[in-house]
Amino acid sequence: MKKYFDLGGQVAIVTGCSGGLGVQMAKALANQGCNIVPIARRMDKLEEVAKEISEEFGVETLPLQCDVTDTDMIERTVKATMDRFGRIDILVNNAGTGAVAPAEDITDKQFENEVQIDLFGSFKMAREVAKVAMIPANYGRVINIASMYGLVGNKIAPCSPYHAAKGGLVNLSRGLAAEWGKYGITVNTICPGYFWTPLTQQTLETDWFRQYAQGAIPLERYGKEGELDSAAIFLASPASSYVNGVALPVDGGYTCL
Repeated sequence: MKKYFDLGGQVAIVTGCSGGLGVQMAKALANQGCNIVPIARRMDKLEEVAKEISEEFGVETLPLQCDVTDTDMIERTVKATMDRFGRIDILVNNAGTGAVAPAEDITDKQFENEVQIDLFGSFKMAREVAKVAMIPANYGRVINIASMYGLVGNKIAPCSPYHAAKGGLVNLSRGLAAEWGKYGITVNTICPGYFWTPLTQQTLETDWFRQYAQGAIPLERYGKEGELDSAAIFLASPASSYVNGVALPVDGGYTCL
């Protein structure tokens, strides 16, 4: 029997893996047998996540502190992963932030921070992982976590730097997909809609936003925990070998209107 989504023995680096969607996707990959290298800036949280994943799924974990805006830290992270496992099959670029304010009030620092983390940080991670591990192996799966806001604008939560960075990440993925396809590397983007995370919880819990979401989302609800898992598993697996440069919305239909 063919196991389409078996990731046994593979290794995935997941950025922004101290909580929220990063942990959910890391667990989804671990559930398919993948060893996990969770990275983020908070080592105490990472160690908790790594222990939880290892105990629940019986895979190996290697928590590594890394700021995706720091090139030297990225290089050390990739080297440490290769020293431990000798391979990196999957990269999930999930680290991100979000400045919400009217465009006319956004500071230079806010805009720069958004681009540095969401866009440039994702590029730096992909560049190093591809160069050191995936290109030599002639195989790899890069999954960039953008947002449905990387595909469309919005009128409810002004966040132009976030739109710019995530839109850039969507097209960066296409550019890398075109460039690295010859090495057996696929680069795809997941564009989540409204999901509960530590960053979004305060907004999503308000009555006015619930009312807005019910009208704006054809499924009339927010995303539930685990509803990104199947997209991440599919794009990370050998089963998606001919899927490259795709931006996949997981948004309850928000972007179809």
